[in-house]
Amino acid sequence: MRFFNLMVQGTTSDAGKSTLVTALCRLFKERGISVAPFKPQNMALNSAVTPDGKEIGRAQAVQAYAAGVELDVDMNPILLKPNTDTGAQVIIQGLSIGNMDAVGYHEYKNIAKRAALESYERLASCYESVVIEGAGSPAEINLRSRDIANMGFAESIDCPVIIIADIDKGGVFAHLVGTLELLSESEQDRVIGFVINRFRGDISLLQSGLDWLEERTGKPVLGVLPYLMGFHLEAEDAVAHSPVKASDIPLLNVVIPVLPRTSNHTDWDALRHHPNVQVTLVRKNEAIPPADLVILPGSKSVQSDLAFLQDQGWSDYLNRHLRYGGKLLGICGGFQMLGQHLSDPLALENPQPSTCFGLGLIPMQTELKDGKQLKQRMGHLPDFSNASIKGYEIHSGLSEFQIDVTPFAILEDGTPEGYLSPDHQIIGTYLHGLFDDQNTLNALLKWAGAKDITEFDYEAFREKEVARLAASCEEHMDIDALIEQCRRFRSS
Repeated sequence: MRFFNLMVQGTTSDAGKSTLVTALCRLFKERGISVAPFKPQNMALNSAVTPDGKEIGRAQAVQAYAAGVELDVDMNPILLKPNTDTGAQVIIQGLSIGNMDAVGYHEYKNIAKRAALESYERLASCYESVVIEGAGSPAEINLRSRDIANMGFAESIDCPVIIIADIDKGGVFAHLVGTLELLSESEQDRVIGFVINRFRGDISLLQSGLDWLEERTGKPVLGVLPYLMGFHLEAEDAVAHSPVKASDIPLLNVVIPVLPRTSNHTDWDALRHHPNVQVTLVRKNEAIPPADLVILPGSKSVQSDLAFLQDQGWSDYLNRHLRYGGKLLGICGGFQMLGQHLSDPLALENPQPSTCFGLGLIPMQTELKDGKQLKQRMGHLPDFSNASIKGYEIHSGLSEFQIDVTPFAILEDGTPEGYLSPDHQIIGTYLHGLFDDQNTLNALLKWAGAKDITEFDYEAFREKEVARLAASCEEHMDIDALIEQCRRFRSS
């Protein structure tokens, strides 16, 4: 079977690139095509760990799942994790090479592009198809000279391109026509068509606009995808809002602060969709409501996010919450914040070496060190009916306890992990994704005070949503014609 590739670019961020790539990976797989997702450059604080201990963007992990293939670091060779408004940690082929500001990274792009091309070539040699996701918009004029995320990459590998736009936000025809016209002639030639995403209403009322668009641009509309009500796919970066629940009286109220640099917020997706749990996300300057369970999430800038929490009144709130019997869970950076001290002697997350006091709720001190712990983990929970647990570690630093403590988990190699307070009110752990496992989810909900909970299998729910997405794309796009068009593609 002849190899073919395809790149999905968007008129804006959040136009639907990740979801369309996910759907195409599943639909190609269902046709017996071995397919891999690929994103040359991703900017996101949600990430995943490969089996060999490398870090890539979360969206590519979801797409690999849809494709039915094992996660591979080559699926996202460049990952940028913002730690300030103008700087980010730069991860090349799964490993951090340090922090760069925006100007410094722009200068580094030619080197980064070589890594992206190497990763792509390895995937292309192993699969019958590679479906590539762009980033942001291809019409960013100020970034075109060294573009490695959109048309610059497509030109390098001679790849056909679909442009997707979100009609729900409005201005879809202006987005599509404007984006196309801002491309060079050779870039326009490789656009094989448009996809309109998140359409609501009667398609007949849109037809005159579709006809005009095709006549104006000479490009076909390959599909109009409907708005999928209540649809869930693990977010690439933006913090998702909690869904509206059918029950007016949840069995458990969970409160989570939204930090300026919250990372891996997919950690609580299973809670957001659990029928018995109400998740409330508290943003800057919002009142903090009562809770059964408070979760301090991961952070890309632990010291500055801790200062944000303290400035927002969370320290007093947590002390009162614990005094009245509430439960507290700190994950990764949130775990580090619960300790006595946090130090960054190498200035890994801060402009200069620094040390600060933590929240003082765990007898622990943490020192950030060069290099990351990147591991997939399995184990059990001795104090929670020996429930199984699985997750992944993505963190810098070493945490040490000042006294003997009870671990939260025992890992598969016998290593103790995390912290459980003597009164069982506080848990600290470095394990992301722990709620995704049904056994761990049930154990922790019972620990937090929920009784008679409904069984909820998040992994089955995720599969159902991917299948629903794929079925919608199958219905509203001619996938077989698209595959044939990609196989015939040759840029002029």
